[in-house]
Amino acid sequence: MKQLEQRVAVVTGAASGIGRATSVLLAQKGCKLAITDVNETGLAETERLLREAGASVSKHVIDVSNRERMQRLPQEVIDAHGGVHILVNNAGVSVNAKLLDHTIEDFEWLMGINFWGVVYGCKFFLPHLLAAEEGHIVNISSVFGLVGVLQQSSYCASKFAVRGFTESLRAELQGTRVGITTVHPGGIATNIAASSRVSGDDKHRAGHARTVQMFRKMLPPERAAEQIVRGIQSNRPRVLITRESHLLDLAKRVAPTASSRLIDWGFKRMT
Repeated sequence: MKQLEQRVAVVTGAASGIGRATSVLLAQKGCKLAITDVNETGLAETERLLREAGASVSKHVIDVSNRERMQRLPQEVIDAHGGVHILVNNAGVSVNAKLLDHTIEDFEWLMGINFWGVVYGCKFFLPHLLAAEEGHIVNISSVFGLVGVLQQSSYCASKFAVRGFTESLRAELQGTRVGITTVHPGGIATNIAASSRVSGDDKHRAGHARTVQMFRKMLPPERAAEQIVRGIQSNRPRVLITRESHLLDLAKRVAPTASSRLIDWGFKRMT
C-alpha cells in the first residue's frame, strides 16, 4: 500500500504503547483513524493526540474478545469514515506464570484477546477490505511467536497461533488487493509487562518486577511504529522489530535445540 493519504485505518489496543504510536504515525501520514481499546482514559488521550495531528478520528470502546461487539465494529467505522483500508490487530495482554500456577480462566482470558481478537478483526473486516481499492492487515505477534520461553505458555501459545493464522490467511489473499503483515516485536517499552497478570511465589513475583523495570528501558514504541508503517507501505509479509527478534529468529532456524537451551538459561537468569 503505497498511498496512505485519506486511507481509513483501524487500530486495536490504541490506548497506549505500540497501538497509540502506530495510530499517531498513520495520522501524520494522512490516514483517518478508528481507534479501539477497553481503556477509556488512555483511548481518550490517544484521540486527543490524533486530533492535534489533524486527523479525522472515531473512538470505539471495545473488548476485542467480545465477538458480537467486534462484529458491529466494521459498520461503525464505515458509518464514521466512509470505508476502511487498514486493520492493525494490536490489542494484547500477558500472563506471567508457570503452567502449574496458571489458572485456566487466565488462559482463556488471554487467548480471547490475543488470538480470538485477531481472528474476529480479520473475519469481520476482510469483506470490506477486499471491496476497497486496496487494503492491508497487520497482525501483531511477538518475538515469543518465534520462540517459546518459560512462564509464558499462554502468551507464546497465542502469539504462535497469530503467526500461523496470518501465514495461512496470507496464502488465501494471494492475487487480491489486500496485503497482510505479521509483526514480531522484541523488547518494546510498553505497559504489557507492568499490566500482566502474575501468579506464583514471592520469588517469581520479584523476578517479574525486575522484568517490568527492564521493559521501561527498551525500544520506544514510536520506533516500532515506524517499522510497522513501513511494512504496510512496502507490503512486507513479516516485520521483525529489535535486534533480539532478528537474532532469535536466526538462531531457531540454524540451531533450534541449542538456541532453546540458551534462551531458557537466559530467561532463568533474568527471572
